[in-house]
Amino acid sequence: MKKITFLLAFILMAMGQTLAGNALDLKEITKGAFRGETMSAIKPLADGESYAKMSADGKQIVRCSFRNGKQLDVLFDASTARGAKLDRIDGYVMSPDGKRMLIQTDTKSIYRHSFTATYYIYTIANNKLERLSDGGPQQTPLWSPDGNQVAFVRDNNIFLVKLLYNNAESQVTKDGKRNEIINGLPDWVCEEEFSHNSAMVFTADSKQIVWVRYDETEVPQYTLPLSDYTYKYPQPGDKNASVSVLSFDIKSHQTRTIQLPLDADGYIPRILPTSDPTKVLIFTLNRHQDQLRVYTANPLSTVCQQIIEDKVDKYINENVFANVKVTDHAILLTSERDGYNHLYLYNLNGQQLRKVSLERRFVVTDVYGYDEQTGDIYFAAINVVPTDQRIYVNHKDDRTVCLTKTDGWYSAVFSKDFKNFVCTWSDINTPPVYTLRNNDGKTLATLLDNKKLLEKYNAYDMGTKAFFTFTTESGVLLTGYMVKPKDFNPQKKYPVIMYQYGGPGSQQVKNAWNIGMNGQGAILEQYLAQQGYIVVCVDGRGTGGRGADFEKCTYLRLGELEAKDQVETALWLGQESYVDKDHIGIWGWSYGGWNTLMSMSEGRAVFCCGIAIAPPTNWRFYDTVYTERFMRTPNENAAGYDEVNPIARASQLSGALLLCHGLADDNVHFENTAAYVDALIAADKDFRQLVYPNRNHSIYGGNTRNHLFRQCVNFFNDHLK
Repeated sequence: MKKITFLLAFILMAMGQTLAGNALDLKEITKGAFRGETMSAIKPLADGESYAKMSADGKQIVRCSFRNGKQLDVLFDASTARGAKLDRIDGYVMSPDGKRMLIQTDTKSIYRHSFTATYYIYTIANNKLERLSDGGPQQTPLWSPDGNQVAFVRDNNIFLVKLLYNNAESQVTKDGKRNEIINGLPDWVCEEEFSHNSAMVFTADSKQIVWVRYDETEVPQYTLPLSDYTYKYPQPGDKNASVSVLSFDIKSHQTRTIQLPLDADGYIPRILPTSDPTKVLIFTLNRHQDQLRVYTANPLSTVCQQIIEDKVDKYINENVFANVKVTDHAILLTSERDGYNHLYLYNLNGQQLRKVSLERRFVVTDVYGYDEQTGDIYFAAINVVPTDQRIYVNHKDDRTVCLTKTDGWYSAVFSKDFKNFVCTWSDINTPPVYTLRNNDGKTLATLLDNKKLLEKYNAYDMGTKAFFTFTTESGVLLTGYMVKPKDFNPQKKYPVIMYQYGGPGSQQVKNAWNIGMNGQGAILEQYLAQQGYIVVCVDGRGTGGRGADFEKCTYLRLGELEAKDQVETALWLGQESYVDKDHIGIWGWSYGGWNTLMSMSEGRAVFCCGIAIAPPTNWRFYDTVYTERFMRTPNENAAGYDEVNPIARASQLSGALLLCHGLADDNVHFENTAAYVDALIAADKDFRQLVYPNRNHSIYGGNTRNHLFRQCVNFFNDHLK
């Protein structure tokens, strides 16, 4: 009897452990317990046959075949390299000839895209590591085309290292000064809103360096609370940095100013090299950001010639610049001039060679390149439904062929000769799978499948994830996804939490794995489902994937239609038999925080509660480039700024509110929350507030994210259950 009792107790204990294991743990989620394996830093090599990648432990860089994915050799090994002793590395930059690489270590983030690091020159043939510079950490090191020189930025100045002269280092510019002059790097606002961290190039003959110089002396500055950190941050209507383009003749040491016909308040979102030593491409935008001009600049004569001009309705998307591809004889650009983001091919003199004929519903999202040998253009696009992204090739005869036939979200890294590509695919229920494919789309090998992650994920009591569409009271067809608890009972009524972002051109509703507030297979949404919630995400008007009309209808009045769509989503949900219409909450981060506040103040009291994390609260507080792209300046659009914002509508706030913000947020300043709190007090509105000292826009570090999300879950539990 004792044996039976003991055995029964053991079985019950084991069952208890198993059951406990099926419940998600918030702390484990915020630690990244459900992050999948990835292929890190894949870079096609010049031979066209192989690619380099970094090992998962950050100790090796290996070369693999584009034909079968098999490892061909080890290019770098931290444990055996001669010279400096490194435990692991953070990244690498291959030289154009593939004989050397820059090894990145001790990386320290500055802003979203910028960082400093200590770089080493590694010569593959002799397995030797040498410091790039002894003068301190570097930024954005750049190989010359001949592989014999490296330019980099330190303390806002450009330096040059010549490998053929025993790595001799010289200083190209000397006027760089923090919060005044920047050489070769974008300033804060251009880095953030044009998504880049370098603004210098070599000419094709390696004889000249050409760069953008930012004079931000007259730009207003901002000091982060509880910090001595001060930097330049222009707000709508403020003076931006004055920009110019300079060239440096490496042999004669002569610096010249390029004669660029740029508006006094214009932008230079990109500078790119060409195969012609006498031509560097300079991209300019007017301050309204609806007119793009491309110039060729001669670094020696300093003469510029306009070769391309693109004018579009309302504004040009910044993804145009991320997707520019320059080949030996051509420039490939995207444009929304016909209402959808499509592709246009030009020669280096600006003559349009081809417009890729796509159905109107095609929205090009990524451009992989143009094969000059075959005339093929490779790209990713959203076409059939806004939730799915696939990879396509447009042939010289203008036939467009889809290379990825199944549903889901695809991206690619092509070989230099475009014969093969590393394909990354996932869908809403499958973590990323990496395969090798040829340029017909045929799978050659599976490189990484994340099966272990999927098995781990499915071992928990996960709910169901499904897409849905509906038409709002305003007659707008919207797409969303819904996460229901595993034991969902259609006879019950469930509280609902709506997660959204809603910013111009963004997409949260994707047939992809890393959706949701914390990614990892909508893992935080699954955690909430285990707490008894239904979680819903809907992309409203202003979001991407559906063409310019849908995206740009929010122009000049950001937040108005976006909030209306979230409110009408809640109204539609409230009509479903399984939804408790009196217990619907909403939350979001950044623009999603703005959208939360706007939705709770829209006038229809549909939300029981809401959480706004790091929210803008008035576009007068945000930066010039982003805000004016969609709102123009306050002088031009005072009503849009002053009528459509949460502060102006504080008296209309309905539902319990939690505000969260980091004091070291360099992006959406804490003054947004402070000003809104002041308005709530004046309007006699109750609210809760969480302030995170020394935390930036991402509010992370140590236990921070776990603490933040626990407060959010507790808040929802207090008000929705």
